Amino acid sequence: MGLKWIDSQEIALDLLEQYPEVDPKALHFPELMQWVLALERFDDDPKHCGERVLEAIQLAWMDEYD
Repeated sequence: MGLKWIDSQEIALDLLEQYPEVDPKALHFPELMQWVLALERFDDDPKHCGERVLEAIQLAWMDEYD
């Protein structure tokens, strides 16, 4: 089963694995959204994404990154 927007922790782990050198604080939301959509395990409608969703993903990624 693919990842959905609500799976912020799992998405963050996949992003950390794919982009280990990237500081998530440096990303802008449009770029973050594109990276999430490009993840192999991600399978959800782009229309279901909003600023709160991206913020949750970014915060989870920052927790894992630190």
